[in-house]
Amino acid sequence: MTSESRLRDLSAAGLASKLDGDVLWPDDMDYPEASTGYNLASNRRPDLVVMAESTKDVVEAVRFANVNGLAVDVVATGHHGVRPSAHGLLINTSRMNDVHVDGAARRATVGAGARWSDVVPLAADHELRPIHGSSGHVGVVGFTLGGGLSPVLGRKYGWGADHVVALEAVTAAGAVVRASAAENSDLFWALRGGRSSIGIVTSMEIELLPANRFLGGGLFFDGADAERVLAAFAQVTATAPEELTLSVAFLRMPPLPGIPELLAGKFVIHLRVALIRSAADLDVLLAPLRESAPVLVDTVQELSGEGFEHIHNDPVDPAPFSEETAMLTGLTPEVQRALLEEVGPRSTTGLHIVELRHLGGALTRVSPTVRSIAAENASYVLWAVSIGMPGDNAAGIAEARALVGAMGEWSTGTRYLNFAPDDGRPDTTFSAGDWARLQQIKTAVDPENRLRTDEPQPRS
Repeated sequence: MTSESRLRDLSAAGLASKLDGDVLWPDDMDYPEASTGYNLASNRRPDLVVMAESTKDVVEAVRFANVNGLAVDVVATGHHGVRPSAHGLLINTSRMNDVHVDGAARRATVGAGARWSDVVPLAADHELRPIHGSSGHVGVVGFTLGGGLSPVLGRKYGWGADHVVALEAVTAAGAVVRASAAENSDLFWALRGGRSSIGIVTSMEIELLPANRFLGGGLFFDGADAERVLAAFAQVTATAPEELTLSVAFLRMPPLPGIPELLAGKFVIHLRVALIRSAADLDVLLAPLRESAPVLVDTVQELSGEGFEHIHNDPVDPAPFSEETAMLTGLTPEVQRALLEEVGPRSTTGLHIVELRHLGGALTRVSPTVRSIAAENASYVLWAVSIGMPGDNAAGIAEARALVGAMGEWSTGTRYLNFAPDDGRPDTTFSAGDWARLQQIKTAVDPENRLRTDEPQPRS
């Protein structure tokens, strides 16, 4: 009897009958989508997928894995890429997308599979908003556990992880625990920035903020003007108020269906803008950027809280891509020259997206309830993306690594977890002290390393 046949028999006898959800096998029609998610470069081939619909389902899946010696992985929307893997049990939480908003308490309780598009409209009904990402299709829990860098609210209010009130999680032993600053505080600290290697979060309670309209959108420039635009970006971000969040992206998008004509097959600079202030303030703040070079398209406008997706305009359809990242200490003329040499108009890079996101403000202040995100010495996050399946994209992956290497002199030495590839170097996303503490917690809660992701592993 093959391993898969044995597992099928065991599942039919002891697992499937206990679930609210379903079990998928490699020959099931829904298996490929359930095991991969948004980033098609994540080539998972688990022995079985549990489509969880409740915390009870997650508990049963983990207990089944323990009895049968299976590694456990977790996916919700699958935006974060992972290395190709085979065997084990994958828990897909995408069906656990319940959202409850308590307007009076300014709190939202979200299931493990909820997306920002599930949460933001419900919060807006109460004139509230969460610390969200750039896309409504990204999962709330994964985004937040990886730090939660908001392109609208982060510089003013901090990381999404800073606004977690409490978590419900299933441990590697199959126990359900509640974690907060007052209860299981080590687990609470570790999960907010350490992700799912520590425990499988099944629901999360987050703080909500007043939902004011804001100004947001983008300025598009010809790639030939990259040097002038980057210099203006450095000038504006050096003195920007916390209410202003900017990022600049070097875009070289392929001429594929669904890519806007403005971008397809061209080198374009996209300045992303969000301001929680008046239009008059915005005109003054953006003047150096608008005057730096001819603006091809200006989409900056007043937006409701639900309009946040119009800033980055992230693609909705799944695609294969690989990424790399670094945190930079500054954007001096020397740093600008180094970056332009790698990805500017005279370079031959094949990288499709290279973005610099401005940090500072609340993002670089230590949280009162410290979480495991190493950003206190960083001023910018560098993010590089190459589109393609890993087997066909060796050159792009190498270019992304080379870019980060070229910027190493001005790097903090740490990486933002949500942008970091699964390359076997999870320690580089944390400070040395936080990494040691995460390993201690991992060893205590999962000594057999049942929950296997690229994040903290038990100490040997």
